[in-house]
Amino acid sequence: MLTLLKNARLYAPAPLGLKHLLIADQRIAAILDPQDSPDIHLPGLTVQDLEGRRVIPGLVDPLVHMTGGGGEGGFGTRTPELRLEDAVSSGVTTLIGALGTDALTRTPANLLGKVRELAAGGLSCYAYTGSYQLPPVTLTGSVAQDILYIPEYIGVGEVAISDHRGSQPSVQELARLASDSRTAGMLAGKSGIVFIHTGDAAGGLEILREVARTTALPIAQFMPTHINRTATLFEDGLRFARDGGRIDLTTSTTPELLAEGEVPASEAVARALKARVEPSRVTLSSDANASLPRFDDHGRFIGLKAGRLDSLFEVVGECVNDHDIALENALGFASSHSADALGLARKGRLAVGQDADLLVLADDAWAIDEVWALGRCVHRRDTDR
Repeated sequence: MLTLLKNARLYAPAPLGLKHLLIADQRIAAILDPQDSPDIHLPGLTVQDLEGRRVIPGLVDPLVHMTGGGGEGGFGTRTPELRLEDAVSSGVTTLIGALGTDALTRTPANLLGKVRELAAGGLSCYAYTGSYQLPPVTLTGSVAQDILYIPEYIGVGEVAISDHRGSQPSVQELARLASDSRTAGMLAGKSGIVFIHTGDAAGGLEILREVARTTALPIAQFMPTHINRTATLFEDGLRFARDGGRIDLTTSTTPELLAEGEVPASEAVARALKARVEPSRVTLSSDANASLPRFDDHGRFIGLKAGRLDSLFEVVGECVNDHDIALENALGFASSHSADALGLARKGRLAVGQDADLLVLADDAWAIDEVWALGRCVHRRDTDR
């Protein structure tokens, strides 16, 4: 399958100007200057003129609850599974699935099946073994074997700290888990990342610092998320990133959570840049289809809403339009930074040899005209074009 996308205003994420993009099967085969490129005539070549529209990398989402989440208020509060039609229109072309609070009625087998269902629809999908609780739930009987033998598993998560729904893990338990994940990742050529759900309890990220202080494990082996859930946790996260760690900001939110002190994700990005945090240590994730629950001061469930996959694209737009962050800089938080942290070498950038995952943006708004995943157009917005 050969496709030539002509006259694309390319952000790779760095701005490359007007280019022709040659796609061979699932990869980017060439990036050509229009003025230096004669007409290409190849058997079976499909040509599409993008007429100067912006083209950006497909987004990489480190946290998606593909099989749904919730249940903190009983069976009637379970959130639904992610639908393929919602996924392909969101702008996210690489998704990492996770289990959360509920690893009883939602299982590793459910998650792996959903990963493969979405992959059959054209997306690139991976997963974490484990869940909030320790000991971790696995398919093979161990975290290390899941990561080593199952192609889709790239690490372990979403392990909960500083949260009343977690297992209150000790420093030794987290260190052993991270060691198993890291070693298996090295053997399998994967990141072995330990993806951490961070609650709003007073401990914050301190247990991760303690693991790094008392063992040989690097602090960047952990990737804590929900760092913008409170102002206090956000400041703790900035210190964590300055010390060499990674922090992940959640784009899905509700008016209630914002009123309770959550820092909007786009504002958090702007503040991190102003604080001179190394940008590559900051990522965005949607927490799609998870529950966004509310609890009272006694830990009693009040209510919930579900996270949205398309919030990732929305927040990148807010970074650009509301906080005057250059598009090429804003894109990294939802593409190249995440790909690097997760060890996905062919994702998050538009370059020769990379997977042909890309978004064609609208001329007149922050909107997606087309989504391309692995060299195939999987979604087109209804337009008059």
